[in-house]
Amino acid sequence: MYDLASKCSVLLAKDFVHSAFTVILNEETRNSRSLYVEMNQTVITIYPRLKISKMYNFSFTEENCHVLDQSLENSTMNSRRGTNKIEVSDQKGVSVSCDFQYDLCTVTLAGWHHGVSAGLFGTNDNEAGNEWMMPNGSFTDNVKEFTQSWQVNKCSLVPKKEKPCPITAKQNICKVFFEEPHSLLR
Repeated sequence: MYDLASKCSVLLAKDFVHSAFTVILNEETRNSRSLYVEMNQTVITIYPRLKISKMYNFSFTEENCHVLDQSLENSTMNSRRGTNKIEVSDQKGVSVSCDFQYDLCTVTLAGWHHGVSAGLFGTNDNEAGNEWMMPNGSFTDNVKEFTQSWQVNKCSLVPKKEKPCPITAKQNICKVFFEEPHSLLR
């Protein structure tokens, strides 16, 4: 268990043998995130804060947007929706579930996906020694290096420190009125 310090989109898990699934955590604007899930030529992007999902099927070349209170129809994925929860799965044993009330998403893989995936979620082969494998096949025990290796876009790993804004004349007046020790308004 580790904190994800990255403000970048990162690959959580991908089937590198059969290309059965891909799960990416995307960094969106205003410090929000979305979950990109690809299965059976269908992509569903889940936006937990907005409580919506956006679906795209490669076979139809058209995009459908769905609010969670609607059913996800015409999909090769199965879906179930509760009041604050959405679950998508396929017949091959891949399931992604998001509970919006607790801001928690889970990825579950059936046994026949044993050892065919990699990403920040590890190799899924019950071997503790290779969980921190990077895309190039090498291993690390450094969280920053591990996280950076699974980035799917170009961005900085840690947000840049913002420079303080220059003090304006109005701010100086406020400082004199409210912060100076001799001010009656302090």
